[in-house]
Amino acid sequence: MRLHRLDITAFGPFGGEQSVDFDALSGAGLFLLHGPTGAGKTSVLDAVCYALYGSVPGARQNAQGPTLRSDHADAATRTGVRLELTVAGRRLEITRQPPWERPKKRGAGTTVEKAQSGLREYDAAAGTWQAMSRSHQEIGEEITQLLGMNREQFCQVVLLPQGDFARFLRADAEARGRLLGRLFDTHRFAEAEKRLAERRRSAEARVRDADAALLADAHRMQQAAGDAMELPELQPGDPGLAEAVTSAAAVARSTAREQLTVAHCGLAAAETAHADAARTLAETGELHRLQRRFADARERAALLEERAAEHEADRLRMERARKAETVAPALELRDAADADHRRAAVAESRARALLPASYADSGPAGLATAARRAAEELGTLESARRAERRLSALLTERAGLDRQERADDDVQQEAADWLAAWEPTRTALQARVDDAQDATARAEQLAVLRDPARRRLAAARQRDEFAHDTDAARQQALRSGESAALARTHWLDLKEQRLTGIAAELAAGLTPGEPCAVCGATEHPAPARRDAGHVDRAAEEAALAAFQRADERHTEDERRLGVVREALAAATAEAGDAPTDRLAAEVTQLEEEFAEVRDRASALHAAREDLRRAEQEHERRTASRQETAVRAASRTARRDALDRERALLETELAQARGDAGSVAARAAQLERRTALLTDAADTARAAEDTAQRLKDADARLSDAAFRAGFETPQAAADALLDDTAHRRLQHRLDAWQSEQAAVRAALAEADAARAAGQPPADLDTARAAAEAAARRARDAASAHDAAARRCAELDLLSARSAVGVRQLAPLREDYDRVARLAGLAAGTSSDNERRMRLESYVLAARLEQVAAAATVRLRRMSSGRYTLVHSDDRTGRGRSGLGLHVVDAWTGSERDTATLSGGETFFASLALALGLADVVTDEAGGVRLDTLFIDEGFGSLDEQTLDEVLDVLDSLRERDRSVGIVSHVADLRRRVHAQLEVVKGRSGSTVRQRGVG
Repeated sequence: MRLHRLDITAFGPFGGEQSVDFDALSGAGLFLLHGPTGAGKTSVLDAVCYALYGSVPGARQNAQGPTLRSDHADAATRTGVRLELTVAGRRLEITRQPPWERPKKRGAGTTVEKAQSGLREYDAAAGTWQAMSRSHQEIGEEITQLLGMNREQFCQVVLLPQGDFARFLRADAEARGRLLGRLFDTHRFAEAEKRLAERRRSAEARVRDADAALLADAHRMQQAAGDAMELPELQPGDPGLAEAVTSAAAVARSTAREQLTVAHCGLAAAETAHADAARTLAETGELHRLQRRFADARERAALLEERAAEHEADRLRMERARKAETVAPALELRDAADADHRRAAVAESRARALLPASYADSGPAGLATAARRAAEELGTLESARRAERRLSALLTERAGLDRQERADDDVQQEAADWLAAWEPTRTALQARVDDAQDATARAEQLAVLRDPARRRLAAARQRDEFAHDTDAARQQALRSGESAALARTHWLDLKEQRLTGIAAELAAGLTPGEPCAVCGATEHPAPARRDAGHVDRAAEEAALAAFQRADERHTEDERRLGVVREALAAATAEAGDAPTDRLAAEVTQLEEEFAEVRDRASALHAAREDLRRAEQEHERRTASRQETAVRAASRTARRDALDRERALLETELAQARGDAGSVAARAAQLERRTALLTDAADTARAAEDTAQRLKDADARLSDAAFRAGFETPQAAADALLDDTAHRRLQHRLDAWQSEQAAVRAALAEADAARAAGQPPADLDTARAAAEAAARRARDAASAHDAAARRCAELDLLSARSAVGVRQLAPLREDYDRVARLAGLAAGTSSDNERRMRLESYVLAARLEQVAAAATVRLRRMSSGRYTLVHSDDRTGRGRSGLGLHVVDAWTGSERDTATLSGGETFFASLALALGLADVVTDEAGGVRLDTLFIDEGFGSLDEQTLDEVLDVLDSLRERDRSVGIVSHVADLRRRVHAQLEVVKGRSGSTVRQRGVG
């Protein structure tokens, strides 16, 4: 890296613009930066660091923004730094401007402008500068990548603060390790130590969990076995834990199987008694049902006899209604004609009442003739009506001109008031946009954190659900196992019974004269006979099929239990051991914060739109003020033309409207008269037509009633039934017929008649006996199920504990291996004799390289007397690895660096700083550092030592380097010809270059 030019404006103590030509200063190889205290020597170095990284070094790194601004600068001059340099073969120009509080361009007060940055690269082929980026972050990442150093490393390697290296020279191992760790970025080795420690804790937790799970299974077996299992006092980690659990489980399983055999015998006896009681209850219930059925049939037959007269009346009423239905169409036609005639008569009376008395006796033809005459007169007023409409439009336009004049005056005043408040409004809207942009950046950061937190919470909830599902699946597997065991026992019992009676099954296939399949004889004098409880092949195969189905269900339940357990393990691995409530609270807090910043960020578009609309409104208001002035001039001419046209129209209308108030009023009179006469003529013709239709309908109705057998039309109307009454009457007739048929069928049943002749059935006694037998059977079944569950649960827990014992051994081996490796990396293991951590080991190697590089220059500065060496010895009870000693060639002794004098400490620390710069440069990938700065410390050297130190610094030119010395020492001005002087003044500091071409 080589610096070419630095431009400083209103920065630190520099009130105006100052330029430093590093190309001219570097030509001499060694140059001096001097000036009085407080003049700004260090500010020149701060400007270089600020240009590269956007912040200043050391304790001043928090001095951001307006505090970098010079107090001597003019209010209109903006603070800025521009640095031109070459790095990695590329010539770059970096511009940095911190936030600036400047005076407003309009009005009083100040406004803050944001920081600005710029990066350009020189294109040698085109001879022009090409812009690369204006982003603070992108420029910082680009410079860090090109230099291979962050800001802290740059300040230690290029700006060489001698006070820091003097402290480094005398520091203890811990402080020295912190500095080296920042420079060489050894956090990955510390991360490796952390990962090993985490793996050790994880392996230890797995062993502890395996011991706890085995002990928990033992306690579950003890709880399931009850008094049949005794378990000694055990703790996780006991050496005899596995043997004790295995022995106790075997005793418990044997005892549980004996109890299961006893319960099975009791269950068989109880089930037989329950079947007998149930059969007796069924027979008694059937007898009771038949006796009640016969008695109910007799009661219903008596009730039908009482309602016979009412049924006959309903039948006659239905026959008369059916005859009247033939007259219904004529009745409906007559009613419709009568209604039409009444409506026509009312309409005619209403229409004639609206006419003048002169038309009271006119017929339909006369009324129609009068309507035609009124319509012809109305047609003659059309021209006058157009003139009247034009006059109305003219008056409206005249009033509109007046309103427009008043509105333009209001617009002028409103625009003036709005424009007066424009600047505060624009500032507030811009502040809203800036706040929304900041919220958008924060929302993007939170969005990255949301998905992992949500996935972990979802996994925790699945973990809780799978834990519940695991218990349910385990219970289901136990139940299906018990069912499979019972089905197998039943199949074996039937198989044994069949084998006992197999002789009878073979005898059934014997034929007289045919040889026996067993003995071969053709005579069969005494073939075996089947007993009442004989079991055939079909019964045995059915029992076998039932056992196979139960066994398949049990296998499926076991498979489902394994799947749920795997899902539980996966969810636990994803969610960890953190409680779901805590994870939910973290997600909720993250979502709330995200929602808050998202709400603020969502206002970005609206804020930008508000700002855009406000700017558009500003333009519109300005334009409207100009438009209103133009419209005011054109309104005067238009108003005069309208007044002349109005006078002509009013003269024409006065002749056309006659005695009416207006032409429209006269036209309205004629329109109303025409409408009334036309309506009256129509209603009169309609009344005549409906009267004739009513007369015809009366004749047809009388004829229809006579043919149906009714004396008068009214009698036929009275006999009609509506739909509801007809359905109700038909329902009563159908119900009587159905009830009569049902009673006859019930009285004809033979079984009910025989049951009626027997004594009443005692249903309560039979039911009580059956319930008692059922209770005894349930109790026996519960006892049998409990014994079977106990056996199955003990078998399952024993198998699981055996698996746990087998899995525990490799877990212990893995833990021992990881624990030894973690202790070795952390420096706590007995194998690590020097108690040196992994990161310290790496830093020790780097420190050894630094000491070797520094010794080359230290020997020359000290005339061959001193050598820096690295030491691995421990100090006190601490860890070893980062010791630094000095070897004195005059005495041959090795001693601590704290014993050096002030001058010796300076050139030793200078040599250490230069050596560290070489090592860090090589570590960064060999980036050339062609420009270095050394800040103070030369005042503690005598004349001879100063010459030797300057010779060493001057030798750096062999590597094509230029070195800048920052010092107050007056003797250096005589020894170093190329100088950059900082001059302090009342209006701010300035720079001068001396001794350069």
